Amino acid sequence: MENETFKPYISAGESVAEVTVRAIVLGSILSVIFGVANAYIGLKYGMTVSASIPAAVISMAVLRTLFRRKRATVLENNIVQTVGSAGESLAAGIIFTIPAFFIWAANSQLVAAGYHHEISKMQIFWLSMLGGGLGILLMIPLRKYLVEKEHGKLAFPEGTACAEIIVAGDEGGKKAKTVFLGIGIGALYKAIFYTLRLWSESPGYNFKKWLKGGTIGMDATPVLLGVGYIIGPRIAALMMAGAVLGYLGISPLLSFIGDQIPGIIIAPGTIPLSDMDPAQLRDAYIKYLGVGAVALGGFVSLAKSIPVIFHSFAAGAKELVSSRASRDSKLRTDRDMPMSYVLIGTFLIIVAIWAYPGTEMHFMGAVLAVIFGFFFVVVAARIVGIVGSSSSPVSGMTIATLLVTCLVLLTFGVSGVKGMVTAMSVGTVVCIAVCLSGDIAQDLKTGYLLGATPAKQQWTEFIGLLFPAIAMGFTLYMLGDAFGFVATEQTPHPLLAPQANVMATVVQGVMNSNIPWQPILVGGMVALAVELLGIQSLPFAIGLYLPLSLSTPIMAGGVLAMLIKKSSRDKKLSNSRFQMGILFGSGLVAGDALVAVVTAFLISSWGGFRTFFDGHEGMLSSLTGSFGPWVSLIAFALLSILFYYLARSFGSTNNSDK
Repeated sequence: MENETFKPYISAGESVAEVTVRAIVLGSILSVIFGVANAYIGLKYGMTVSASIPAAVISMAVLRTLFRRKRATVLENNIVQTVGSAGESLAAGIIFTIPAFFIWAANSQLVAAGYHHEISKMQIFWLSMLGGGLGILLMIPLRKYLVEKEHGKLAFPEGTACAEIIVAGDEGGKKAKTVFLGIGIGALYKAIFYTLRLWSESPGYNFKKWLKGGTIGMDATPVLLGVGYIIGPRIAALMMAGAVLGYLGISPLLSFIGDQIPGIIIAPGTIPLSDMDPAQLRDAYIKYLGVGAVALGGFVSLAKSIPVIFHSFAAGAKELVSSRASRDSKLRTDRDMPMSYVLIGTFLIIVAIWAYPGTEMHFMGAVLAVIFGFFFVVVAARIVGIVGSSSSPVSGMTIATLLVTCLVLLTFGVSGVKGMVTAMSVGTVVCIAVCLSGDIAQDLKTGYLLGATPAKQQWTEFIGLLFPAIAMGFTLYMLGDAFGFVATEQTPHPLLAPQANVMATVVQGVMNSNIPWQPILVGGMVALAVELLGIQSLPFAIGLYLPLSLSTPIMAGGVLAMLIKKSSRDKKLSNSRFQMGILFGSGLVAGDALVAVVTAFLISSWGGFRTFFDGHEGMLSSLTGSFGPWVSLIAFALLSILFYYLARSFGSTNNSDK
């Protein structure tokens, strides 16, 4: 659909309730709940659960139940999900970086070498507010291009799904039934294999003879099937291509070299190549290739966006000198936060980063944080538009930030404990900014489709940031005291915090001059070669960086979308079926996410369930022996077949009703 012909659900001329007390209160409560739940599950399992769709579903249910006489509007529900999703995004930015400070503090060798830095709850709060505020502000000038001008080109899967769910809930009828059927099926499927632990979430196979060192697997989840359907076969195939190169090409090649030269150890690996399994090969080599590829893909994306950036800031400068009357004359759906506020707010954040004590963020660190924040906010916003927030390689962008920041600091003679703390503080601000910008990009897409006022969403995003920022420091200290981040006698089974451990290792490696530059540069060259072929390098790079098991179900969803689009020679009928598939896929994403959040609460609040959860993954698979992985694959195949059948059936009926 062309942007010129697009009409939102609520027209620009309509005036309906949007920012209300009930929407702000409910959204703030959900923001804290999703933030705290995701902090635990992210530290424990290395992933977070997108909160926009669950927040929208909960909003509709709660507001409809509590306010039967004065029904909540579509735009109120949109404000609830805008505010409510901020906590999850903040949690992702926090858990990827802040635990590194705790990890360093528990490292006896670092302590003996003079590391005595402790990060306080207040410092965590301020880093959260500064990084989050920066991400929100820097996204504002980019909204018009990325959300409006690129409408029809950038899918924004979660944002689109969220809008579909809110509209379906408001309209009722067949659309609502399709969405909520998807929610029910997605929730039931997720609860059976994930909450009840009946079968493995990620069946996989490591090749032993042919393609030794290679691996194939699948995160057989409804959310990834739905995301793959929404982003379509083209982007899904590019991601799959990157994954195939990494895990079925480069990884077996490394294993072959290890077999030909027994005992060879190649840094950053610490054991012989021949002894490494695919997971170890990824951690030692493929991951760094992905980091380099994502970084170069990001630079290419930024270069392509320079005209957009120039246009955005030119429009902002024009707005600065325009009268208030001319700004107010804009359509309601085209009003952003004033550019003067964006510039003043960004300047104040630079000063606050520089002046705040304890994070070693002198002026150079503040400038680096804003520069990298701006660069990766642009990149992250495009990435979430392509593959969604759940698959955005935030850790890859943060690693790239840390690498360059460390090198700049070393060039200016900032090293040791001070250099480590400064670099990680910069990385924290940038990581949080990237996470929040991705979240608000999805939220603004939802608002664009619904007919919301952008400025109101942008202001309420700050409210959604405030309360989880207060809670995060207490949450991290509580989890650190209870579980720890490093194995000790007191905490023999610590939280894994995989991303934060990588960040801590990268900073230490650069400061000690043992970072693996070669695979990072090679990854960049691979992305450059792909770009020179006329292919988008960023989706390819994302596939190279992420585990293959994430790309396979996304590819399955893309293939499903292609089959449904080609299910009839009647284009109108095929389009009707495809649109009903979008609704059902959106429901799958919502159902999966809701159950994941509920399960996260059970894990974090009920010790008995946590013990059960940790010790019983794939109970049914265990009972079936070697047939175990097929249980997951058969269940996923049945879900895919059901998806295809329902999209065809509901789409055909819906088309005949018109």
